[in-house]
Amino acid sequence: MKQVKLWVLAATLVCGTTAFMTGCKKATVQEANVQETTVQEEKTAQAVKSEELIRTSQSWDGVELPDYLQGRPELVAVKYEFPAGQKLGWHHHPVMNYGILVQGELTIIGLDGKEKTVHEGEAVVEMVNTVHHGENRGTKPVILYMFYLSQKDLPLAVQHPEIPLE
Repeated sequence: MKQVKLWVLAATLVCGTTAFMTGCKKATVQEANVQETTVQEEKTAQAVKSEELIRTSQSWDGVELPDYLQGRPELVAVKYEFPAGQKLGWHHHPVMNYGILVQGELTIIGLDGKEKTVHEGEAVVEMVNTVHHGENRGTKPVILYMFYLSQKDLPLAVQHPEIPLE
């Protein structure tokens, strides 16, 4: 009888230990799955995102852009900051350029009076070889990043001081 009790006690301990270890293993697997899911969620949250802001072959006023220049290109990126109330003089760009307005609002005016107001987060393709000017009519500074497809020794803009600003 004593052997039966010992056997039952041993069986109980073995079964209990096995059940406990299986439970621990399940808990460890579940914890690992939760950790893996969390890591995947973090990777998804940190994933690179892309959003095409503009794709066009026309400037903001609807005019077709010119053919590419012949020869070796020179790519230029410029950050512009315009205080509130600032007006740029009349000018034209002999090369294609486009940009992203990251702060404020910029109004571009052509000699013909046509206007385009660019808002925060918007892309704009500038006029090429067409005289225009820009104004910050807003209350905060404009920050604008422009990208030019130029060539060595070409100006990015040609000023026209002979045309008065109103």
